[in-house]
Amino acid sequence: MRIIGTGSARPSLTVTNAMLEKFLDTSDEWIVTRTGIHERRVISSERLEDLAAAAAMRAMENAGVTSGQIDFIICSNVVNEYVTPGLGCVIQGMIGATCPTIDINCACTGFIYALDMAEAYLATKDMNNILIVCAEEPARMMNWKDRSSCILFGDAAGAVVVTKGDDLKAIRLSTHCKVEALYQKRRLQPTPFVTKEETDTDGVVMNGQDVFKLAVSSSIRDIDKVLTKAGMTADEIDLYVLHQANVRIIESIRHFVNQDRSKFPFNLDKYGNTSSASIPALLDDLNRANKLKTGEMLLLSAFGAGFTTGACILRWSK
Repeated sequence: MRIIGTGSARPSLTVTNAMLEKFLDTSDEWIVTRTGIHERRVISSERLEDLAAAAAMRAMENAGVTSGQIDFIICSNVVNEYVTPGLGCVIQGMIGATCPTIDINCACTGFIYALDMAEAYLATKDMNNILIVCAEEPARMMNWKDRSSCILFGDAAGAVVVTKGDDLKAIRLSTHCKVEALYQKRRLQPTPFVTKEETDTDGVVMNGQDVFKLAVSSSIRDIDKVLTKAGMTADEIDLYVLHQANVRIIESIRHFVNQDRSKFPFNLDKYGNTSSASIPALLDDLNRANKLKTGEMLLLSAFGAGFTTGACILRWSK
């Protein structure tokens, strides 16, 4: 497969660290030092499906295709206001497509998993164009009294259109069951027959130290594996487009591959961690700023709750 179009959309409300100081025991210095985040975009008046549809339309426009030319939609989403139908079904109707859709929840790694699925569908089915939409509102999952977690996240949607091609050079997906590191549980509707004990968590539960260790070790392992699989060295990668979760994690990975900071584009400081929308939205920012050159080799790497991880190497030929 190859990427032929990118798109993104973000909420209008910017929440700065100074705004968080008004109701949290925190400070701009404390947040920036530990995360690299100065501000984030958070849904207020928007609906997530509107952001998702906008990102999808921009990706299709950038690719030069219409909704009628989309053969399949893969939607990556952790949570939204719809329990059912899947968000992909909602997006399909909003953009005027008629193709099948599928929703996946691989947390922050969703975009890498979706690329792998798209590669398989293009190789084995009669399809030409697949739309991947990653739409996330982690701000609605947070306990906004917990300064250790709510400061990290923002809302966004990112999308790409992929078609047949030979740009994906290597990909690796992995899952290591470490539920206790990062999770959220919610109580379901009661029935007259339930006797088991059920609990809600007050927002996302995150063990920061475990997440950091898992993220760094898993990402390093994935990066090493895809470099070997592609027969490449770290020096041959032009840009490392990493999941935007924490500047310290990005720096740890950068030190492992021993590459200059200029190879690591980031927008974490402005948008925070936007879950699976992070990488496609960053790709769109780079694409629209003309910072991606035809023939460049990109290494994408992400990690998320599960614990899921993934990495891939692709050539940029947009």
